[in-house]
Amino acid sequence: MTTGKCAGRSPPKQLRTTRRTRRPPQSVGIELHVQDDPALGVGTRRRRASGLCSQAMPPRTRYAKCGDLNIAYQITGEGPLDIVLIPSFVSNIEFWWTSPVVKAWFDRLGSFARLILFDKAGTGLSDPIPGPRTLEQRAEEIEAVMDTVGSQRAVLFGLSEGGPMSIVFTATRPGRVQALVLMGTFAVSAAPDSSVAEMRADLASKGIPEGYWPSETQLERLAATWENVSERWGEGEVLAALLPSLGDAQQLGMLERVCASPGMARATMQSAAMINLVDVLPTIAVPTLVVHADEDLVPVQGGRFIADRIPGARMLEVKGRDHAPWLAEHPELIADDIEEFLTGARHAATPDRVLSTVLFSDIIGSTERAAELGDAQWRAVLERHSEVTRAELGRFGGREVKSTGDGVLATFDGPACAIRCAEAIRAAVRPLGIEIRVGIHTGECEVIGEDVGGIAVHIAARVNALAAPGEVLVSRTVRDLVVGSGIAFEERGTQTLKGVPGEWSLLAVVPAEVAEESPEVQLAKVETPSPRESMRTGDRFASVLARRAPSVLRAANRLETRRRASRQAA
Repeated sequence: MTTGKCAGRSPPKQLRTTRRTRRPPQSVGIELHVQDDPALGVGTRRRRASGLCSQAMPPRTRYAKCGDLNIAYQITGEGPLDIVLIPSFVSNIEFWWTSPVVKAWFDRLGSFARLILFDKAGTGLSDPIPGPRTLEQRAEEIEAVMDTVGSQRAVLFGLSEGGPMSIVFTATRPGRVQALVLMGTFAVSAAPDSSVAEMRADLASKGIPEGYWPSETQLERLAATWENVSERWGEGEVLAALLPSLGDAQQLGMLERVCASPGMARATMQSAAMINLVDVLPTIAVPTLVVHADEDLVPVQGGRFIADRIPGARMLEVKGRDHAPWLAEHPELIADDIEEFLTGARHAATPDRVLSTVLFSDIIGSTERAAELGDAQWRAVLERHSEVTRAELGRFGGREVKSTGDGVLATFDGPACAIRCAEAIRAAVRPLGIEIRVGIHTGECEVIGEDVGGIAVHIAARVNALAAPGEVLVSRTVRDLVVGSGIAFEERGTQTLKGVPGEWSLLAVVPAEVAEESPEVQLAKVETPSPRESMRTGDRFASVLARRAPSVLRAANRLETRRRASRQAA
């Protein structure tokens, strides 16, 4: 195991002459939303890939030397300040880019900063190590990456157990840290393989006041997670507790396996239980923002303790259970607050404009039905309605933007899929004793983060309001785009849509079982055989020649052109 200082770095003087000039941020420490800001704690929207994504391919992975170790890193973004993301041991910088929500988060940070990502030694793409690393050795890894990329001074963004090494680096190298952002982390921990009473006694012995102790339920969750790390790492159960929104055990198991070995996971957890930075926190002298989800597996009391012990630190407590910021209920708001904290200004997101098919649905007579069934039974019906709707959206490639209580707003890449999905939802909810109506329109939408806006959304909402019970009502734009799909329509006349200029021709989708003789269905039945079925022998020979020896045909065409010209001249 490498124990000395990192080798192979360029001297600071040389770095100053080779790195590009950067403008420092205008302000650090602008007042933030406090932890009880309702804007950070409500919302029913489901997450999807943000419209802020700007990079088609992941950045290139390179390696920094830290002694004998190779540390994998990437750089993305072009902002005026550097952010070094200090990850947990669950990290693989190339694998992260396969997730739309993670990519959207990285792109958002990269919109105002140069974002530097790396895998710690022993994790992800970096070199393996024979045993646990000290916090000082981990700090040397940060320094090695910063030196390699030419970053003299950076913002450190410590995630999870990447937080303690960020704190140590900041305390020991304050001249190289511009600001500190900590997310879902801790400065002291208790042995999770102990009883609740033993863990509390351990925290008390480390100088943690009782007001910052986790509850009995929180400590029991930690103990269960430790058992899963010890016995079932690689099966997805650990990350299921840390990232409950993902909910796919197979995916989470693969993520565990590509990020760290079982031995590395156990060693990290054992090391974390021994960390005590109580005396280090008051020495932090840079602007600090502490972000923590209130129901995170890593107890929020630890974040509050850090914020109270670091001079001038601010606490941003958000609603949610997920350990990662990109899976929070409102990741865009967290990113906005981080940007404001670091730069003094919030990002004015430039909306992406994209052609989308917008679907609105709602339940007919929901108020009367709720009164008839009673609150408990109606709630069960609504939950089942939501489950069915989401399942069909997934099957037809729809993206849920938000739930409207008794309906949904969703977008699709194409109108045919939206119509088929609407029909499937309608059929699936009828056994529940409810009827829905659906409005669909295709038009240019503004995509800002996870939300959509623009006139197309308003039109779809107005079309939905005019639909009859059980009807899928669409604009003529939709009908014109699905020619050849076999979907039949009935005219519903021209309507004036509230708040929308002009008159709009609307059509109802004809159920497939009664649409057999419609022109749309007949068109879809027209056979379109391969051209080979009507080819002659010479045609087939020319086709093969064009594929295998196109130069021969080019020469033949030139000869034929000359012969034609000669005949015309004669």
